[in-house]
Amino acid sequence: MAAATTNAIAAAKPKLLTDLAASLSHVPSNFIRPDSDRPNFQDVESSDGYSIPLIDLRDLDGPNRSLTIRKIGDACLNYGFFQVMNHGVPAEVVEKMVSVSREFFRLPESERMKNYSDDPTKTTRLSTSFNVKTEKVSNWRDFLRLHCYPLEDYINEWPTNPSYFREDAGGYCRKMGELSLRLLEAISESLGIEKDYINKALGQHGQHMALNYYPPCPEPELTYGLPSHADPNVITLLLQDDVPGLQVLKDGKWLAVNPIPNTFTVNIGDQIQVISNGRYKSVLHRAVVNSEKERMSIPTFYCPSQDAVIGPAPDLIDPHHPALYRNFTYSEYYLKFWNRGLSKETCLDLFKADSPHHHG
Repeated sequence: MAAATTNAIAAAKPKLLTDLAASLSHVPSNFIRPDSDRPNFQDVESSDGYSIPLIDLRDLDGPNRSLTIRKIGDACLNYGFFQVMNHGVPAEVVEKMVSVSREFFRLPESERMKNYSDDPTKTTRLSTSFNVKTEKVSNWRDFLRLHCYPLEDYINEWPTNPSYFREDAGGYCRKMGELSLRLLEAISESLGIEKDYINKALGQHGQHMALNYYPPCPEPELTYGLPSHADPNVITLLLQDDVPGLQVLKDGKWLAVNPIPNTFTVNIGDQIQVISNGRYKSVLHRAVVNSEKERMSIPTFYCPSQDAVIGPAPDLIDPHHPALYRNFTYSEYYLKFWNRGLSKETCLDLFKADSPHHHG
């Protein structure tokens, strides 16, 4: 009897992948993707890291600003993704962020689990996969999600172990917020609209980040770290460690984006596709895992505030370019994204101007 009770308690207690993965020689059935939806590594175009444009931001504040803005516009138009170097975020700020993230995931399970929750409304939470309540197949990742803007509203909920977690992650968040705003100005300019247009459209603004931990996986061809999805936010700035895993869909083919030291990988999210009236596309991307090495990635998601109303910029609407999307609040958008889970069809279709859900 006692053994049965213990087993029931063990079954009820959530388990992070970090604590399971090392003991597994096969991928558990709940992680296995159907045949039609697997990574197919042999079909991925590999690259030496320059598969997507690498843009030097040093020129953003100099005489070559307009050329740099044009490069950013071309990248948004043709790829939806680009990498940035000379971005102004000090190397030691980045190194501290990576190292404190690693240390967090190496803490004893009991320490880490103090931050666990599967309630998506919690603004600081450790969880696993994507949405454990609704998904049919699990993803090979654990994540710590943090809200970080305004920083003073959230930092007191963050982990206190490692002891310098708040200081190191807080410093990083501030720098990423500044860089996000510089890039949003450049993207506005590249669209030919006022350079503070996107900034103003975001209401009070929002910023989150995720510390993604992908343990080594015994059968990486059967599962994903994160399956194909487009980002619901405005812009995402990804810090990768030195282990590849990010893949981007380009002209119907998956491209591996290998990490380049001292760069961030930037992608535009669904809200820019809407504001640009469909000119810039929010592109499908995914994370794959491998059997040799753990991988960490730290995306910063820059977002509108929940009550911000998003729609195509009026200057980008004319008789030849009617509005493709209706206006909506970001909270309405995000709720739809969260509830349907990561899927190949973007949520944007639900917000088309002529969509039957117009008043839904």
